[in-house]
Amino acid sequence: MNASDWLFWNVDTQFDFISPQGKLYVPGAELLRPNWAILTQLAKSESITVVNTADWHYPNSGELSSNPDYITTFPLHCLANTPGAKLIEETVPENPFILDWDKELAVNHKQINLKKHRNIVIRKDAFDVFIGNRNTEMILKLLSPETVVVYGVTTNVCVNGAVVGLAKRVNRVVVVENAIKELPNIPLPFENWKKLGVEMKQLNELFALFKS
Repeated sequence: MNASDWLFWNVDTQFDFISPQGKLYVPGAELLRPNWAILTQLAKSESITVVNTADWHYPNSGELSSNPDYITTFPLHCLANTPGAKLIEETVPENPFILDWDKELAVNHKQINLKKHRNIVIRKDAFDVFIGNRNTEMILKLLSPETVVVYGVTTNVCVNGAVVGLAKRVNRVVVVENAIKELPNIPLPFENWKKLGVEMKQLNELFALFKS
């Protein structure tokens, strides 16, 4: 396999979502920690670039509300520069190149040393990372992967935004179905993913692709 043909896309595995003590805890998400650790190690061992998306809100964010409807608004979570916004230990990126949503990319994209920065962090202020950070499109074009492997939280909000956006832009999107978790009481996106040609694979099936 050619590592440059593959890209791992880790969606929002942050304290506020994963920990039962988090401000917007996704029930059962903490049980996926071992699977996320395996994916992190697999990417490292195969020298695959990882895009790590992360909610990075300020108190006036349009997504935050004291009276959330859990459709377009949610309780206070993942505030910038707080412990709740940190990626969990199992997915914390090594030496990442960080792209803030509220800043233009400070350097020309040709100057990004992807050998030095195998991990990229895209901070966002919207469910859809392609809307929530103006640099996402440029980074994806720079990486130009054939296949993107998606995992993280939550299945029916930010993972869905990533999957739908990626399916429009790359040849192949694979979702690791035992490495995603949904919020309750929000419709699931699986039928739409199927229409978009998204593949669903268990972690062991994905692992087999790299070890065959």
